[in-house]
Amino acid sequence: MSNATASHSLLPLSNALAALVRDAGRSIVGVHSQRARASGWFWRPQLIVTASDAIADEGPIHVALPGGDRVEATLKGRDASTDIALLRVDRADFAPATVSADAVEAGAMAVVVGAAEGSPSATLGIVSRAGAGWRSLRGGDMGPRIELDVVLRASAEGGVVVDAGGRAIGMAVFGPRKRVLVIPAATIERVASQLERDGRIARGYLGLGLQPVRLEGGGEGAMVMSVDATGPGAAAGMRQGDIVVGWNGQPLRTVAIVRELGPGSVDAVVRVSATRAGEPVEFSVTIGARPDA
Repeated sequence: MSNATASHSLLPLSNALAALVRDAGRSIVGVHSQRARASGWFWRPQLIVTASDAIADEGPIHVALPGGDRVEATLKGRDASTDIALLRVDRADFAPATVSADAVEAGAMAVVVGAAEGSPSATLGIVSRAGAGWRSLRGGDMGPRIELDVVLRASAEGGVVVDAGGRAIGMAVFGPRKRVLVIPAATIERVASQLERDGRIARGYLGLGLQPVRLEGGGEGAMVMSVDATGPGAAAGMRQGDIVVGWNGQPLRTVAIVRELGPGSVDAVVRVSATRAGEPVEFSVTIGARPDA
């Protein structure tokens, strides 16, 4: 087979990929907030999903629509624990992406479609890992763990991940060490629906300001530096100066407390082991919902 023949044999695949990106690009937007540049996509009419970590904490948000029009967007809500933010724009003339919650397998082809100055950008890769459900460091229930072997530009974070059939399987975000992760479609549906309805995701709240400390004899604890007088910790009898050493019968790891205070923790009762003036004490704490900032 000549080099020319071999080259021509790839044209059907090339054309199929270009068509896939073109179709997905009809739902893709650029998201601009202060100096941050990211991507997003129409999840429902007038509603755009993007990566929460990729947009600024304050200031106006503008969206570059397919074709180049630029409009202001309203932040409906965001959930840091799953890295999902929901925006609203007063434009109903763009179709939402076709979403699939089917299982994803390692080795499957995937394309991340983002936005660049009103036009779609694309990067091709494969699903390098498709694992069980997991919980983020911020306590979010993330659904199946899906990792991609792709090189992703920063402006494409928040873009849609499509399979070989052109269906959206989730949203591309940067994980630890810049690993590219997929927030699965089912997780987006669950979280974005609640953000649309309530504007927020309730997270667990102890009403305690904690500072990690090393314990005599080894191990880690957390000193109570401040107490919300109306919070769950105060209601359980905890005081400033207490040192938390255990959580539900397990030795304390400070990062584990953050994970345990995810959205599903509200109203759960936990057993907190601590020391006060060197003496062991136990508290039964009913986790509350974190107040609005």
